[in-house]
Amino acid sequence: MQYVVIYLHGFLSSPESQKATQTLNFVKTYFPNLTIEIPQLSNYPNDAVTIIEQCITKHKDKKLRFIGSSLGGFLSTFMVEKYSGKAVLINPAVRPFELLGDFLGEHINPYTQQKFLLENKHIDELRELDTPTLKPTSDYWVLLQTADETLDYRQAESKYQEYKLSIEQGGDHSFQDFQRFLPDIFRFLLQD
Repeated sequence: MQYVVIYLHGFLSSPESQKATQTLNFVKTYFPNLTIEIPQLSNYPNDAVTIIEQCITKHKDKKLRFIGSSLGGFLSTFMVEKYSGKAVLINPAVRPFELLGDFLGEHINPYTQQKFLLENKHIDELRELDTPTLKPTSDYWVLLQTADETLDYRQAESKYQEYKLSIEQGGDHSFQDFQRFLPDIFRFLLQD
């Protein structure tokens, strides 16, 4: 059976982000026959889920693999728990509904220039997507850097403690030098 890798970017990001671009270029170079999807996610949680589920439906004959950064890590976890599969999470958001409460109001996505209004109902949507307990059959590898200026890495360290964790001192929220992990990420994702 073939695989589909779905890369999910974070809040205020896009498929044009550095990690997404590095991932796509790596796949084109080393796995040219691998199906990869890097959708532009909506700024609104439920709409983002709809976009991801359209990718899943399109590839229902393939094994699901996710790479999720920040809020994309949170969404990847929701998808693995709902549909099964494997995921590599990069500095994943664990409780974004707490963090984004401070971001209510109007924003402009720096990549798409799209204006949007973050409201309490969107925080509620995130809360509905929470996965407080993970299935023991789920398979995650979590990459964390301790100097993440946006998220407390210890939340992810605690949530995913039963799974593979790589914790580096220093770094930042973007996960510095991410590309050096790509060979190992795809080794992890493309094995059963």
